[in-house]
Amino acid sequence: MTRTTAIPFLDLVTVHEELREELVSVFGAALETGAFVGGPMVEEFERDFAKYCGTQHCVGVGSGTDALRFALVAAGIEQGDIVITVPNTFIATTETISQAGARPAFVDVDARTYNMDPEKLRQYLESECTIDDRGRPIDRATGSRVTAVVPVHLYGQMCDMDAILEVAELFNLAVIEDACQAHGAEYFSAKENRWRTAGSMGRAAAFSFYPGKNLGACGEAGAITTNDGDLARRARMLRDHGQARKYYHDTEGYNGRLDAIQAGILRVKLRHLTKWNAGRRRAAARYRDLFAEAQASEFPPFEPDWAKSIYHLFVIRVPYRDVLIRQLADANIGTGIHYPVPLHLQKAYECLGHEAGDYPVAESLAPEILSLPMFPQLEYAQQVRVVKTIQEFAAEITPAEHSFKYAGGAV
Repeated sequence: MTRTTAIPFLDLVTVHEELREELVSVFGAALETGAFVGGPMVEEFERDFAKYCGTQHCVGVGSGTDALRFALVAAGIEQGDIVITVPNTFIATTETISQAGARPAFVDVDARTYNMDPEKLRQYLESECTIDDRGRPIDRATGSRVTAVVPVHLYGQMCDMDAILEVAELFNLAVIEDACQAHGAEYFSAKENRWRTAGSMGRAAAFSFYPGKNLGACGEAGAITTNDGDLARRARMLRDHGQARKYYHDTEGYNGRLDAIQAGILRVKLRHLTKWNAGRRRAAARYRDLFAEAQASEFPPFEPDWAKSIYHLFVIRVPYRDVLIRQLADANIGTGIHYPVPLHLQKAYECLGHEAGDYPVAESLAPEILSLPMFPQLEYAQQVRVVKTIQEFAAEITPAEHSFKYAGGAV
């Protein structure tokens, strides 16, 4: 029997075929100028991406990990400080906190959005910290100063930034957005009565341009966005061995520069990003319609009215996930899991002393979240196959088992 055509989880071929001539011309321009690291192509991309995000500055760096690490250091995070984030994210978020000399502390996520819960952030600062004579929170358990918070705009949807910024201001915390999955995502700020773009609301933000991202390089690349000129200046030094000009080093830094070819590729792709994001939103809407027609409206992810997700990932929540993955694989449909183990339960963070049950929402998500195929060129017929296969899976589950969990509750 002939196997059905594969539906990939992510298509990285079609987009590059469509842009082949433009992308090849970038390489040709680099060969002609000999500018392979830094230079005009990097500066042009930085200018364009800052404008896209609605910020004054953009600093191109070697990866999203570099971006978050340099942003934290440039924001003044010091050895022994505590930086708050969430356990439901990729380890790069916490790696960079540690690499900046700080210690990660976690707060749980919202059961509907899977992003940082502002109330849990407030509770941690009020119940687990004291306030010193300078108005700064001090973690009771460690005696360490709490200096920053890193909200993660997970799966392409922004956190509730008004609420997070309000808490951060009250407790004198720097807010560094982890926008690595949120290129072009938007948030309606009721406080400002306008839409804001990911990367424009905190003191700084970090972006990853890993190839699978909505705006992806053909290799590793990242960027910091900020309206803080001093922070941008420090980040530029950090990416280049701590030098403000060649061979004059104000501090120790890193080799975290953005390659010119990657910057040129990103600049070409940036011109298409709005269109691609719109394609993802249309695909997400089709998924919603198809699940509704299948009387399975509990599956699609929750999108609040204050958010415009760019659907880096389309994540459903379902029990017996591993059974469904096998069924989808048998139908030649690709899937992903983001992320299978919360960070506080990873072996790498045993030293923090956390146990199962410490962050119950994040822990309840981990065995049930499943990322479905999502890319701008995803076709309606492909989505019909995906939803039909999930519908068949749901029909096989007994009524007693059929209590699908989503958005913080059972249906």
